[in-house]
Amino acid sequence: MAANYLIYFLLISLIPLWASVKVQTTAKKYLKVHNSTNMTGYEVARKILDENGLYDVKVEEVHGFLTDHYDPRTKTVRLSSAVYNGVSLTATAVSAHEVGHALQDQENYAFLRFRTALVPLASLGSQMSYLFLILGLVLGFLNMALLGIILMGFAVLFQVVTLPVEFNASGRALDQVVALGIIRNEEERGARKVLSAAALTYVAAAAVALLELLYFLLQFLQATRNE
Repeated sequence: MAANYLIYFLLISLIPLWASVKVQTTAKKYLKVHNSTNMTGYEVARKILDENGLYDVKVEEVHGFLTDHYDPRTKTVRLSSAVYNGVSLTATAVSAHEVGHALQDQENYAFLRFRTALVPLASLGSQMSYLFLILGLVLGFLNMALLGIILMGFAVLFQVVTLPVEFNASGRALDQVVALGIIRNEEERGARKVLSAAALTYVAAAAVALLELLYFLLQFLQATRNE
């Protein structure tokens, strides 16, 4: 049992750490490589948005490193300073990726809508599942533990649904920057590496979420057998 717990703990600790290191090293590497059109991340975002008729979507600068995101509520693409002002392949790829989410929003992309609908349940699951699981398993309240598993399941489902959303946004990003001539053919490989590394963080998050759910599910089943 102790060995199994150690393996579980190492996996949920090392998988996200590896993904984080990978994305940061890749992003920093291609921050040093300029795109041939010398367009900033802001200009890349604005060009793709305008070419697709999304004139009402705003592009704003935010602080932090890799804090880039798209807010569907306010129709705003928010880019970190290094991306907003940068002319690197990292800035180009990340900016285009976030605009990819705006394009998904424009066409009511099914997985994006599903993920958005899951947010309240996923948030509740993330906040409350451990409380119900730990109290339920420690005190022997198996119905409470089962509720915790169900709540955790919503959080896990959110992570899983995030994967096609992010992969699709990256695919759209590459299509746009190539079709609009923002990057040349020889630069596509670098942009693809940045996007692939970023995708690892979502894969890692989903893998860890599934491992945690499996671990607690096995604990619950064991407690049920021992009752």
